[in-house]
Amino acid sequence: MTENFDYSLIDWSRAQFALTAMYHWIFVPLTLGLGFIMAIMETIYAKTGDPEWKRITKFWMTIFGINFAIGVATGIILEFEFGTNWSNYSWFVGDIFGAPLAIEGIMAFFLESTFIAVMFFGWNKVSKKFHLLSTWLVAFGASLSALWILVANAWMQMPVGMKFNPDTARNEMENFWDVLLSPMAVSKFTHTISSSYMLAALVVIGISSWFLLKKRHLVFAKRSMVVAAVFGIVTSFFTILTGDYSAKVIAEHQPMKFAAFEGLSIGQHGAPLVALGIVSSSPEDPNNENVKDFAFKIEIPNFLSYMAFQDFNAFVPGVKDLMEGNAEQGIMPAAEKIYRGRLAIDALSQYTIAKKAGDETGVAEAKAILDENFQYFGYGYFENNPGGLVPNLPLTFYSFHIMVMLGFWFLMFFGIILLLVYKDRISTSRFWLRIAIINIPLAYIASESGWITAEMGRQPWVIQDLMPTMAAVSKLDSGAVIVTFVLFALIFTTLLIAELKILFRQINNGPKAGGN
Repeated sequence: MTENFDYSLIDWSRAQFALTAMYHWIFVPLTLGLGFIMAIMETIYAKTGDPEWKRITKFWMTIFGINFAIGVATGIILEFEFGTNWSNYSWFVGDIFGAPLAIEGIMAFFLESTFIAVMFFGWNKVSKKFHLLSTWLVAFGASLSALWILVANAWMQMPVGMKFNPDTARNEMENFWDVLLSPMAVSKFTHTISSSYMLAALVVIGISSWFLLKKRHLVFAKRSMVVAAVFGIVTSFFTILTGDYSAKVIAEHQPMKFAAFEGLSIGQHGAPLVALGIVSSSPEDPNNENVKDFAFKIEIPNFLSYMAFQDFNAFVPGVKDLMEGNAEQGIMPAAEKIYRGRLAIDALSQYTIAKKAGDETGVAEAKAILDENFQYFGYGYFENNPGGLVPNLPLTFYSFHIMVMLGFWFLMFFGIILLLVYKDRISTSRFWLRIAIINIPLAYIASESGWITAEMGRQPWVIQDLMPTMAAVSKLDSGAVIVTFVLFALIFTTLLIAELKILFRQINNGPKAGGN
């Protein structure tokens, strides 16, 4: 490439977006899961008429409301950054990325906004059934909001249902249903929301455990814990199932990310799954077909092949195969993709020149070359830096394994809590009550690790194979981005501290007496 990129600007723009996204994601999972937990609690109240269940519901609604308000604020900033920091990306994606976000605002957010007022202020003002319906609609609205945002994100990782228009240099939507129902969108939505439900269940159990340790509001705490534990164990199974499906989709459509999950340098048949490992910076041995970039690892033989392709002997490509190519497996080398991407970029330039000159023959020839090579368009930016096609392997590997290990631990934990509740020993099991409190930060670590895995693993792509981050960033002064990064860090940290203080005060006060 002859174009010079300001890599400082790229790095700081990425850092600012990551900062905003990770702060925003602190608030979203609890909102998604707590909505359904409190809806279940209110359903029990509506069925039984027991005022204690109303008291329980109203307490968790307060926690929900505090978290929801801060989440909205960070989410709005996140969407604005697409226009301010990633304007080239915003232009290139045309109406495809904007459509799901517009639907999210019109349909899901307004659904939440309308009925959240009834949910908070409609007690004793509307009928019991209508209030219950409002609570359920708020819960569904939150997940519906997540759906459209995740559909937009999934399209970035698997661009489908569109066609590139060389006249405008934009991608245009051809099939909305392909975008909405792509395997990536389905897997991303189901896995993300189920893991969020699990996080909310862990938060409810942890807070309830604090009340039990303090010997306060015992009935409230035990009932909250039962609902959350049942909800948590069901959603834990669903999280594992959807995670397995997500891995299969990624193995097929994002093989480099899948290789990064396992630190797989050299592909192999019957590839083992690294259950636990320490990544080493030492180079691999070219004479050994086994992965040599681990200082220590524990493997499950053949399981990675099965996880990816339901075949214990299937070939799983490694980083070396994807970069150097593997003719036996039909894997094109990165150098060939870069060459074809360069052809596509040059063809787009020639198309524009021919179009302005009225050269119909030149237009047709350039468009034919562009159409033939467009799927490799983004690779053309790596002519002088092919190594940039490889994501940060250690960070992706560790974040993936932290997420997976904690996910299985949480499933076991929910089972233990249910067993203790069933045997009526939960109040005296101080060890497990303390573990429940520790699980709250662990749940957030697992959740953030999941997003790090998904987003760092697909680097350097903003749109898989079509647009790298270097081409997506706005032409800004890097100093301005640094200033806004620092300001956002201060503002978001202040918001987080304020929310935690309000939450801790509310938890310390406990549920209000009576059911009014």
